[in-house]
Amino acid sequence: MKRRIGQKVSRFTESVIREMTRQAVVYGAVNLSQGFPDFPAPSDIKEAACQAIGADLNQYSITWGARNFRQAISKKTQEYLGIEVDPEREVVVTCGSTEAMIATMMALVDPGEEVIVFEPFYENYGPDAILSGAVTRYVTLHPPVSGGGSGRDDWHFDPDELRAAFNERTKAIIINTPHNPTGKVFNRAELQMIADLCIEYDVIALTDEIYEHIWYPHPNRQVEHISMITIEGMRDRTVAINSLSKTYSVTGWRVGYAIGASDLINAVRQVHDFLTVGAASPLQEAGAYALQLPAEYYRSLQAEYLARRNFLHDTLVEVGFGCYQPDGAYYLMTDISAFGFENDLKFTEHMIREIGVAVVPGSSFFRRPELGAQRVRFCYCKREETLQLAAERLQKLRN
Repeated sequence: MKRRIGQKVSRFTESVIREMTRQAVVYGAVNLSQGFPDFPAPSDIKEAACQAIGADLNQYSITWGARNFRQAISKKTQEYLGIEVDPEREVVVTCGSTEAMIATMMALVDPGEEVIVFEPFYENYGPDAILSGAVTRYVTLHPPVSGGGSGRDDWHFDPDELRAAFNERTKAIIINTPHNPTGKVFNRAELQMIADLCIEYDVIALTDEIYEHIWYPHPNRQVEHISMITIEGMRDRTVAINSLSKTYSVTGWRVGYAIGASDLINAVRQVHDFLTVGAASPLQEAGAYALQLPAEYYRSLQAEYLARRNFLHDTLVEVGFGCYQPDGAYYLMTDISAFGFENDLKFTEHMIREIGVAVVPGSSFFRRPELGAQRVRFCYCKREETLQLAAERLQKLRN
């Protein structure tokens, strides 16, 4: 009998993160695993979507994105990144940033070419590489060093290890900043180092920037979101990927986009056309409204997530987790070695079934499971009541 299942699929599994959500439902656990808010999206953004549906914007839009949404993307990019983007030639709207990334990789990377990925990594990047036929080269993000003050109080890479990953077969590097799962925000010096190597080896940067507005001030160093596309020499060799999901608390809408040089974006548009045809028309209309919100919206978003971060961080430290305060996104990557469990899978099972809190096993973010065997990831994009309930249940770990 011929093989019924393609070999590519045998090289990865279903999402571990989304499986944790299913387990949370089964056992009635507080879901601090999957990164979606349990609080309402802003009412005015929802109303914009309802008005678009009522106005009968319910048929196909232009495949690569409704014109007014692309124009809104261009305008916001100019305001926040300081670069001009042609909405007619340098923007493609996709079904979430997830589709933007796989469409970009399929459009730009040929089978056998290499893609560099920092680990721990968001779990989609591995399957994306497999489905596009790429060979993945990993560069480790090392955890913060205890005590701080040495310039190593955040997740960091070894410059020599980074350089060693580049060669004549390297086609692209994926940069996720602010970073999931660690909360790292790449600084300008780090991005410049990456940019210099991209220019030297003629490599394209694929940047996942969906947490661009979720980052936090730090007392000892500068923290800010910097897009690789703004670094000198990278404007024409970067595809910057983004989404409405995290910034506007609409993860279920699946509206994302990518910007970049016209030849790169045209290739992505071609793949996108046959992957999904196009994103939902009324939700693009609401997206055009959302992207015009004033700066105060983003300041308020940052302040609210900062309070949530501090609350959950302090709770986790109190009950025994090894934990540092992330600079961005809304995740806490923790060390569980103090609890004496064999690995993260057994600990995660205990957390869901006995403690009543769902988390993501750290091994799902590494190419070799043993590298994350003593880590789990929490998310804090939840209501205060949800975090408070989780904190009460986590006190059981102190026993």
